[in-house]
Amino acid sequence: MLEKLEQVYEGKAKKVFRTNQADRFIIDFKDAATAFNGQKKGIISNKGILNNQISSHFFRLLEQNG
Repeated sequence: MLEKLEQVYEGKAKKVFRTNQADRFIIDFKDAATAFNGQKKGIISNKGILNNQISSHFFRLLEQNG
């Protein structure tokens, strides 16, 4: 079972954490949104869930195609 360890990155859209498995990371996608170079900030409900699903789709495509 994966255990979330220390945070290794945080950006506008996500946080990345090490796990107890060296080749695995946990990514927490945020619901935060910005516009106009950060001048406007807000929350979009479930944005993080959608970003996770989109990223997962692309990772599967990459894995399938080597």
